[in-house]
Amino acid sequence: MVCDSNAEPLKTRDGVRTNVPHRLDRLPWSRWHWTVVIALGVAWILDGLEVTIVGAIGPRLQESAGLALSAQQVGLSASTYLIGAVAGALVFGYATDRFGRKRIFLITLGCYTVATLLTGFSWNFASFAAFRFFTGIGIGGEYAAINSAIDELIPSARRGWVDLAINGTWWFGTMVGSAASLLLLDPRLLDPHLGWRLAFAGGALLAIAILFLRAWLPESPRWLVLHGRPAEAEAIVASIERRVQAESAAPLASVGEAITLVPRTRRNDFADVAEAMLRRYPLRTILALSLMVTQAFLYNAIFFTEALVLATFFHVPSQRVGLYIFPFALGNLLGPLLLGPLFDIVGRRTMIAITYVGSGLLLALTGLFFVRGSLDATTITVAWSVVFFFASAGASAAYLTVSEVFPIETRAMAIAIVYAVGTLVGGVVAPALFGTLIATRSPLAVFEGYLLGAVLMVAGGIVEVMIGVEAARRMLEHVAPPLSAVELVPPL
Repeated sequence: MVCDSNAEPLKTRDGVRTNVPHRLDRLPWSRWHWTVVIALGVAWILDGLEVTIVGAIGPRLQESAGLALSAQQVGLSASTYLIGAVAGALVFGYATDRFGRKRIFLITLGCYTVATLLTGFSWNFASFAAFRFFTGIGIGGEYAAINSAIDELIPSARRGWVDLAINGTWWFGTMVGSAASLLLLDPRLLDPHLGWRLAFAGGALLAIAILFLRAWLPESPRWLVLHGRPAEAEAIVASIERRVQAESAAPLASVGEAITLVPRTRRNDFADVAEAMLRRYPLRTILALSLMVTQAFLYNAIFFTEALVLATFFHVPSQRVGLYIFPFALGNLLGPLLLGPLFDIVGRRTMIAITYVGSGLLLALTGLFFVRGSLDATTITVAWSVVFFFASAGASAAYLTVSEVFPIETRAMAIAIVYAVGTLVGGVVAPALFGTLIATRSPLAVFEGYLLGAVLMVAGGIVEVMIGVEAARRMLEHVAPPLSAVELVPPL
């Protein structure tokens, strides 16, 4: 049966036969897709902004002009943010698969907006930690909802580059946060009691602006068809086609394929997640966890101890550390932007393997020069920037992989689970381990830590070579057929 682009979803005895996924996938790039990227991609910028701002105002929070916190309390507040992010990812990941993408990506951004604004009104450690926890919940929930929605709305021809570019904007957030902190914490410009509080208002104002933009985005048509609302899905896709067609002189390509789905008779539950991750695709689960845990370890180990290395071994004053963060962040930002198209052209398996193994080998080489005393503060920053030019693209591809290789019924929850495991392992183990190594003031000890990070990244690249899934330029339903599909297309 051939379904043209204007065909209504056909209800059959076996389910609903629809070409909605195929029609979304064949659309040329348009201003509408840019709207999706801007409205949904801001989540990563906000996370980078939050982490950097809080790191920058840490010393101010310990002063009387702040909240007179102890160093331990500043560290605990960072942990509460991390715990909130993990909890938010799991709770909202489940909700995203059950209640839809749009409803949740509006709620999570709203949660972030309120919580980060209230952080600026904190009056003691307990209130500050509580508001940080709820800010983390909003950001963690964003990851599951956003990555699901983006992949289901972006054509497969550009899905890899778009995902990598969006994930890489975390580092744009760090750059903005670093620049803002230099201004907001300058006592010559703002009262010390006020500057750190205004730092949180900036993120809230950006989120409010994006919240209005998101309200205009549609629910995922793929999710609507799956949940027994094919007429709504058809109307949304038809509207998108009209907008895209208005920009293009050439007619849209015809669609000659369709898929038959059985609408959900029960709500998504953890049995579906177990079915997808443990029974149907156990190797994909191993792949996703391997990529996420190894990149999380590397990032949390290096980025969160960068200031300690610069201060301990190169005697860089704390007020100048921000100057070294900029080139490091720039390398991380440029990697996904420049290498991203190759993930669609060359392919996922090849590029993920190259970026993981390449960054691991470059980190080992950096560690070797470091332990030999051949580097200074400037040259080690350059070396880190080169390493993470490749590592950032690989790390972003880890999120891309998780969002592509599991069925639509469990996509958001799978993202949440893998993100939670990676965050807990990388967020808890890596900074603590590297902090201990740096405290020894032994270059050899730090080199051993670098070597461990390098080995893990190489191992992640090897896992990709062995069991990686080639999803480049392939429709999501071909990469991972829905659990409720009557006509299954075997994945390669």
